[in-house]
Amino acid sequence: MGLRHILMVLSLLAFLSASAGGVLYYSALRRAAFTEAEQGAATRTQLIHKSITSFLSEHHNTIVTLAGLPALQEALLIDTPDALYRGNVMLDHFAATLNADVCYLMNRDGMTVASSNRREVDSFVGQNFRFRPYFQQAIRGGHGTYLALGVTSGKRGVYHAYPVYSDPEDRPIGVAVIKSSIEIIEQELGLPAEDIVLVINEAGVIFISNRTEWLFHLAWRLSPEQLRDLRETRQFGPGPWEWTGLIRNDNYVTDRNGQRYLIHRADIDRFADWHILYLRNTRAISQSVSGPLLSIVRPVALLLSVLIGISVLVLYQKASREILRRRTAEQALRQSENRYRSLYHHTPAMLHSIDRQGRLLSVSDFWVETTGYSREEALGRPLTDFLAPESRQYAASVSLPQFFKYGHVKDVPYRLIKKNGETIDILLSAIADRGPDGTIQRSLAVSIDVTERNRAEEALRIAKEELSRYSKELEQQVRKRTSEITAILKYTPAVVYMKDTQGRYLLVNSRFEKLFGVTSAEVRGKTDDELLPAEVARQFSANDEQVLTTGESLHVEEQIPLPEGRQTYLSVKFPIYEASGKIQGVCGIAADITALKRAQEQLRRLSGSIMANQEKERALIARELHDELGQLLTALRMDAVWLQEHLKGKDTPAAERARAICELVDTTIEEVRAMAIRLRPGVLDDLGLVEALEWYTTEFERRAEIACIFNHGAIPAVENTIATAAYRIAQEALTNVARHARANRAKVDLRMADDILVLDVRDDGVGFNPGALSENQMLGLAGMRERAALVGGRLDVASLPGRGTAVQFQVRLTGSFGGTI
Repeated sequence: MGLRHILMVLSLLAFLSASAGGVLYYSALRRAAFTEAEQGAATRTQLIHKSITSFLSEHHNTIVTLAGLPALQEALLIDTPDALYRGNVMLDHFAATLNADVCYLMNRDGMTVASSNRREVDSFVGQNFRFRPYFQQAIRGGHGTYLALGVTSGKRGVYHAYPVYSDPEDRPIGVAVIKSSIEIIEQELGLPAEDIVLVINEAGVIFISNRTEWLFHLAWRLSPEQLRDLRETRQFGPGPWEWTGLIRNDNYVTDRNGQRYLIHRADIDRFADWHILYLRNTRAISQSVSGPLLSIVRPVALLLSVLIGISVLVLYQKASREILRRRTAEQALRQSENRYRSLYHHTPAMLHSIDRQGRLLSVSDFWVETTGYSREEALGRPLTDFLAPESRQYAASVSLPQFFKYGHVKDVPYRLIKKNGETIDILLSAIADRGPDGTIQRSLAVSIDVTERNRAEEALRIAKEELSRYSKELEQQVRKRTSEITAILKYTPAVVYMKDTQGRYLLVNSRFEKLFGVTSAEVRGKTDDELLPAEVARQFSANDEQVLTTGESLHVEEQIPLPEGRQTYLSVKFPIYEASGKIQGVCGIAADITALKRAQEQLRRLSGSIMANQEKERALIARELHDELGQLLTALRMDAVWLQEHLKGKDTPAAERARAICELVDTTIEEVRAMAIRLRPGVLDDLGLVEALEWYTTEFERRAEIACIFNHGAIPAVENTIATAAYRIAQEALTNVARHARANRAKVDLRMADDILVLDVRDDGVGFNPGALSENQMLGLAGMRERAALVGGRLDVASLPGRGTAVQFQVRLTGSFGGTI
């Protein structure tokens, strides 16, 4: 074989060897780049997870404090504007202090009764959110957390809810809620722009992301049934939720363009079924390797093709490119380290690292800012130098040995002393960074300042103690009031009972038990029909139903047949309301007025007898005036006329005196006749009520010089006692018009309304205030009312100063007239 062929073979072998080495080298670099990218992505995922968890759980403990405030309890228990105002002021204060989107308060039915956004267009007040899972978790006594799109505001938010108790041992009376805006959380998180960060729920709905165009899209494809279930939750609005096109395959996902991403996932603490996805573009990872490598391969391939035989120059070129590649890799490494350091120092949490001896290797800017120490003062010193004595002892004996044994600790409580001497409470969590041999080389620790939280918890504890003390005092007052009410119910002579809206007895007093011969245990839960005679049950049920229907109290007389006779009870029935204003039952209090009714009946009969005798005496006097005195006056007039005729022409003065006597006797006869008619008009007995009133109104107009109009309809024959009562009422009313009204016009109407006789007497006089009259001034009205009552009727008087007076008498012609006299 010639030298030329040997050189060609050697060159070919060298080219193949170089190519194979380049391919292997590129594969090794690519694997290393992917391994480094995975580690970096895992670290960044954890940091993002801690940041997002911290922001989403920011108000986890604050809502407990808010729900325990007395102002919110009063707003739910006391239905007054002042209590509601204090609750709203407290919600406004928390919303402003926490920079929250809104703070609001719901009752146990899920209705929002107070809110910090009550003056805004999208106010929550009056809205019912009982369908929200956070409300359902809180009303069952749990701590409700929820991520969702607002139904009213249309804004993304994180909800923290906690039950409000009036008594820690009782069920909640409402729920307090703090809603924080997701937009504010995204701004403060500062999510990286070069990669994709997604916060999704179990169904794959993207709720938080640095890709705003992917918000409310689906990370994974869902079936129609799953979409229907998602829509029914109303957690993310009505949809539609478009699929992003991502397809997952082990540790990678592929988008609709075929681009692959390295995926890391982390679950969010306190938010079940919520996850963080961190997607790293594999093309960007490959380009970080292929870019520098291609810049090497192209010149090398060109040199190999042109100067295949010049091995020294090839080696020189390869060495130069190798140096350049290393510098490029180092530069990329420094950029990665700078990004890590930026994230490390700008994370709003106290970060530090210690070595195996517990000395500080690094501290973040936030650690320096919080403690007040400079980085030079802190590095190299043991971490325990910055702890309070009790925390230092606990760290040395428990937490540090535990960390170096297991490689992690979580939420270790320490007290850290700042440079100015102030002590703060922190919770420390740490993970280990292990060497190639698996031994722990250093730690990466996160400390969270929980001083304010601990103070709030202490304030909450004190508030709970105060609430407990107040509850005990309240229980004592309740027991005292209960004892007093029990004594009243036991010893009152009145019958007392309470029913629910279904008519079932809830409580009866001892007088009820004695009256109906039952016990409280037998009565409870039963209705009137199950306990009482049919007549009594109908009365009780009808009157109670009227109270429940109208929502107003009722005064009514009820008849109860007993072995000793029928008893009359005056019952006061009134509705009982819940705190929400809904009627929950009726209460009845009945007093025995049987003796009073008997006395009233005896008095009515006595009054009736007196008035009947008065009418008889008036009729007797009228007849005597008409018959006896009238006859005497007529005889006297005849003698005076004879005397006048006899003296005419003989004794003119005497004849004139006789004529004057005749005129005086005529006047006396007219006055006696009018007096007899006023005492008892014969027209009332002979012709009836209509003619009597027509005569009297005409006579009244003539005597009083007041225009008086009498109108009447078709009036049947009226019983004498009723006719007399109506006539006397009209007579007394018109007499009052003449004496007091200073009226120009009076009107009397007599009509029938079904079976009821109605008499109206009205005037256009000065009127009066019925409530301002003295007893002496009320005698006329009292007499009219008594006459109306004696015939089973009703009298109503309506008058206003300057508006005239109206008197109305109503009486049923058959049977008794129902109503209040």
